[in-house]
Amino acid sequence: MDAATTGPNAIQVNRAPVLTLWASVVAERLGHPPDLALSLAKSVAGTAARAKARRLGIAEESDQAKDRHDAAPAPPQRTTLLLGKQIRLSIDKDGGVLADAGGKPEPAGPVRAYISKAFGEHLAAVRGAMEDLASQLDPQELNRIGFRLYEHFRPEVPPDARGWGAKGLLDLDRIRTAGRGSDGDRRLIPTALLIDRCTKARPGLCPGPTKGRRPLETHLFQ
Repeated sequence: MDAATTGPNAIQVNRAPVLTLWASVVAERLGHPPDLALSLAKSVAGTAARAKARRLGIAEESDQAKDRHDAAPAPPQRTTLLLGKQIRLSIDKDGGVLADAGGKPEPAGPVRAYISKAFGEHLAAVRGAMEDLASQLDPQELNRIGFRLYEHFRPEVPPDARGWGAKGLLDLDRIRTAGRGSDGDRRLIPTALLIDRCTKARPGLCPGPTKGRRPLETHLFQ
């Protein structure tokens, strides 16, 4: 799982730690403290992994049970939204707020260790590139389109079962520029967001097909 250098601005790593680190960066940009950000990031990455397992037909019963738990109703004040996932919150024995993991708090320490092991000496560089990207957007817009940004810069792996846990190339320059178009100024990923805004302001007068397209926040993990 450890990252391997392939060039001055690229490393070989699998997707799970990339999404975990990115989700924690977005969470901190939203104002969450570091431990809560890591805990929430673990929940986001876990949900994405289970969704992929379902698509590949390799999901286990324990994964399905976790999804059922996450989908059960919870009081609105005990949840928070991160990258399209509504996450239950829990209180640890010290009174700290963390993501809920099957009825108990998700500790930040193992998540921090997992990320550190996955990226090794490259962690600071990767995190710096992600923070550069996150700083380019308003926090709420970042949260709304952040998973699409991740899909733009994540390592490329085979789409079938061969890609499960496989390493791919993570390009740090691609991370930094994920929110920009080819002219270095226009946004690349928020096209769907712009259509959403246009549709609300001028129904029937906006470019591109919108009928049947689900909101960005609701379809990321389906």
